[in-house]
Parts: sequence; structure tokens; C-alpha cells
Amino acid sequence: MQTAEIYSAEVSIEKQLLRLYSSNNYCKEYRVSTSRFGIGHELNSFKTPTGKFEIEQKIGDGEPLGTVFKGRRTAGIYNFKNQVKEDLILTRILWLNGLENHNKNTFDRYIYIHGTNHLNELGNPHSMGCIRMSNEDIIEVYNFLSLGSKVFIYH
Repeated sequence: MQTAEIYSAEVSIEKQLLRLYSSNNYCKEYRVSTSRFGIGHELNSFKTPTGKFEIEQKIGDGEPLGTVFKGRRTAGIYNFKNQVKEDLILTRILWLNGLENHNKNTFDRYIYIHGTNHLNELGNPHSMGCIRMSNEDIIEVYNFLSLGSKVFIYH
């Protein structure tokens, strides 16, 4: 009997990278953008939390690339030819739940790994607390990670 591969991810805030692992073996890395407000766990701080997390919810199965989410519901398709300043949540959402005392409010803070319309900011901290990825990359990562997959975010 074959066992299913177990995927996990880690995010380096310093390097602005998400690394994907399969059964603890490195697979691939992706450029990301974490919070422009720094690291923290306070409500309404717009900071990226650190520590151990798991994927609590996955949103966007089968939606087309560029799907806009408002309140975690589909709200249209983003036209990538238009540049809007608003920090949109696009394509897929991996909603994080904190597993430690200092980050247990993460789910209530709506901290996600998601696609972005600010592709030029990947590799630099510019988000409002979430972990932004390119839309192609978030689809790939979304397809590997399952509910309960572990995510470790560190400085």
C-alpha cells in the first residue's frame, strides 16, 4: 500500500520566500510578499505572524486564474491589464490557523496565503499581513497543500 505524500511549507520573511516540502524533502521555492508593517500577532496590526500554523480552510477550488475574492466569496475576474492600487485577494486562498499561544488569533485576523494583483512587489514586504504570491504559484501550492497541512513562518 502506498502512503500519500505529505506536503508542508515554510515562509522566510527575511528572504521573502515560500518553500514547499514533500515528506520533509525540499521541492520548490516561490517569491512572496509579507507585511510592510513587519512581524506581529496583534489584532488589527496588519503584521505577518510567525510560528507554526496549519491550513484551516481552502477557498477557490476550480476558480479561474485572477478570480477576485471579497469576504472569501467570488466577486469577478481581475483584468491584469488594469493596475489598481487596492490590495486584492486573487485566485486561491489558504486560510491559516495558528497552533501556538502567541499566534492562536491568526484565523480571526484573516491571515491568508493568496494570489495578488501586485506582482511587482513580490520579493519585498508590501502586504497587509497576508502572504502574497503570484497567481500561477498560488494555484500550484494550493494543489499540493491540504487541509491540516503545516506551515511554518519565521523571520
